[in-house]
Amino acid sequence: MNPDYAVEILKGMMTNIVIVAAPLLLVGMVVGLAVSLFQAVTSLQEQTLAFVPKALSVTALLFLIMPWLVRTLVDYTTSIFDKLPQMVQ
Repeated sequence: MNPDYAVEILKGMMTNIVIVAAPLLLVGMVVGLAVSLFQAVTSLQEQTLAFVPKALSVTALLFLIMPWLVRTLVDYTTSIFDKLPQMVQ
C-alpha cells in the first residue's frame, strides 16, 4: 500500500466521522444554547436543567437517525473491504 492510498483511506474515515457525529453535536449545541438562554432570562441556575434536555434531545435524535447511521457506517465498511485487495498490492 502506497502512502497516497493510506491518506485517501484516512481522509474518507475522517469525513465519515464528521458526517456521523455532526447531527448529534449540532442538536446538543442548539438545545444547550436554548437552555442557556432560558436560564439567563429567568435567572434559574439549576445544573440538571442544562443537562437533561440535551441528553434527551440527543438520545431522541439518535433513535431517529439510527437507520441512516448504520447504513452510512456499513457502506463505508463495505467499501473498505472492497478495496482490501488493492491495499495488499
